Amino acid sequence: MFSERKVRILLIEDEDYDVRRIKNTIKPFNDRIILKKIVASGESALAVLEQDKSDYDVVIMDFQIAGRLSGESLIQKIKQIDSSIQIIVVTKMTINITDFEFANRLIEAGAMWYCTKYPGDIEDFIYQPTDFILSIFNAAEKRNLEKEKQKSQKRLDQSIHNILENKQLIGKSDAMARLRDEISKASQTDAAVFIQGASGTGKELVATHIHYLSRRRFDNFIPINCGSLPHELIESELFGFERGSFTGAQAGKAGLFEVANNGTAFLDEIIELPASAQSKLLRFLQEGEIDKIGRTRPVKVNVRIIAATNKNIPEEINAKKFREDLFYRLNVFPIWVPQLKERTEDIPALVNYFMLRFSRDMSREKPVLSEKGMDILRNYDWPGNVRELQNVIQRLILKSDSLISDRNVSDALGSAQGFSGQRDQGYLLQWDAKKIQPLKEVEAGIRKKYFQFVRKHSSSDAEAARKLGLAPPNYYRMCKELGIK
Repeated sequence: MFSERKVRILLIEDEDYDVRRIKNTIKPFNDRIILKKIVASGESALAVLEQDKSDYDVVIMDFQIAGRLSGESLIQKIKQIDSSIQIIVVTKMTINITDFEFANRLIEAGAMWYCTKYPGDIEDFIYQPTDFILSIFNAAEKRNLEKEKQKSQKRLDQSIHNILENKQLIGKSDAMARLRDEISKASQTDAAVFIQGASGTGKELVATHIHYLSRRRFDNFIPINCGSLPHELIESELFGFERGSFTGAQAGKAGLFEVANNGTAFLDEIIELPASAQSKLLRFLQEGEIDKIGRTRPVKVNVRIIAATNKNIPEEINAKKFREDLFYRLNVFPIWVPQLKERTEDIPALVNYFMLRFSRDMSREKPVLSEKGMDILRNYDWPGNVRELQNVIQRLILKSDSLISDRNVSDALGSAQGFSGQRDQGYLLQWDAKKIQPLKEVEAGIRKKYFQFVRKHSSSDAEAARKLGLAPPNYYRMCKELGIK
């Protein structure tokens, strides 16, 4: 059913009798079709549309109009002003409806439909008036659909812009310039990417940028922490299963690769995958198919794989913990993320970014950091990289007033500035009677510090979860809640 909204027409015609015939043809539909403006040249039409393109839904134009601009050139110019405006061409060049070559030229230029002006014995109306009227309504509907599509596209683009804005790559050092260049090149391909770098350098951030700058950006980006998945459930989580495939499988489940179809799957801590899952992942990379548990035939999916690790790959391969052939499949486009100590010139920019971010989150003015405090931050070794810097700045914003002194910075850094581990843990319990905090904040602070301590003395997230007596998914969720991940 056609929309009840009135269709607004711009007519481009230089012959009075042709204007009359078009008016007569649409007259019975004056309550639905408005002939808003009539111009006699292509140049005049462009001037009208440039002044307010939103005033018109459909352009009806003579193919051979007076002036220098006509035909396909005029159609293309109109489409450049607003691609959603629909164009109907009226022509006396042919009455042969099967002139496909001519029709194809018009469609390629951007016209929606064309009609013949008249056989010689029809003077008062457009030839085939019913088709002409239907084409106008169809053009208006298509215009509405195109505008909705443009709005949706704009919202998607804005959403992606917001994602990247909230996950910025901060820094202007040479190391960051090289990293941005590699991200740009990786985003232009569908090749597998293998990201290496120390813990806390921002490997997931790099993967996020690659996905949202690629042609897959409108499809799913699925981050998968391989270290947080229980080994006995990894294959069902990654590849899915069919209903009744094992005891308790009362319904089928799509695996994470299936969920990421046409998008990107980011496999963080890829080294933590057990041997069986590595084998199935290798086959998936080779064949583009997943073997769901309980299914006799493989499922075709189209997923771009980005993997990451902070481990030494040659050592892991030599220790038979990671398949060499799988590494070669994943390492098509290698990216190394630099440590923070390799780009110390970026520290002031990072400090400013995190101070603004956390101050805004806490609805308070951004404090002033003393020069000596900045020097301490710049000269610190940052073993935890950007993640550690982020946590230190958050701690400073929570505990400092309008001025952050060098003493505040030294206290926030704790043991890194010469205190023992015991003193650093005790620091959290040195409460200030003037700054009583809610119990939840104190508990969260202690829990966060202890999680970081355990993770620092564990080889992986899975090991840290075992030491804490937590299931890996719960450990991973709690880490995210505490701002560690």
